[in-house]
Amino acid sequence: MRLQIRSMPLEEIDLALDWAAAEGWNPGLQDAVPFRAADPEGFLIGQIDDTPVAIISAVRYAESFGFIGFYIVHPAWRGQGHGWAIWQAAMARLAGRTIGLDGVPAQQDNYRRSGFEPAGAERLFTALRADVAGEEPVFLDIPACHPAAVALVERHGWRPVFETARMYAGPAPQLDLARIYGVTSFELG
Repeated sequence: MRLQIRSMPLEEIDLALDWAAAEGWNPGLQDAVPFRAADPEGFLIGQIDDTPVAIISAVRYAESFGFIGFYIVHPAWRGQGHGWAIWQAAMARLAGRTIGLDGVPAQQDNYRRSGFEPAGAERLFTALRADVAGEEPVFLDIPACHPAAVALVERHGWRPVFETARMYAGPAPQLDLARIYGVTSFELG
């Protein structure tokens, strides 16, 4: 029984969404079409006979960048090398590019062994600030309840100029504030 790896057609991408939901991830309900549009060959499936065993996305965004996601081996097939096989196929597909991924804490050491390193908020902040010309003002909306975000802006000599409080009518969503360094938009949350 040898794992066969191929690209997923659009109608199979719902399987990736279902497996992600079963893992406790939060895929969008209507994401299959825009995901496949980003790179029609970017979703891979590993099968033994006709049984889906492993999935992964290896999406090419440009000649210099790609992103890996949906890295899941069906629970019944774990521990047999199928994850490593599909991982290698994804890495080969994105060879020569900078590759990004979002690593769950339990897998971060495994990703490090493949050459991945966490991108801390400090480097992103510094790179974005360097991209702004001259003395043009720059604003970053941080959650004041996140000490590392506050420390980041204080290290760079920034000071508060405007303040809001996040408020909800109904139950507040459970957010991992340790991972939130900035608010995207006051208008869209």
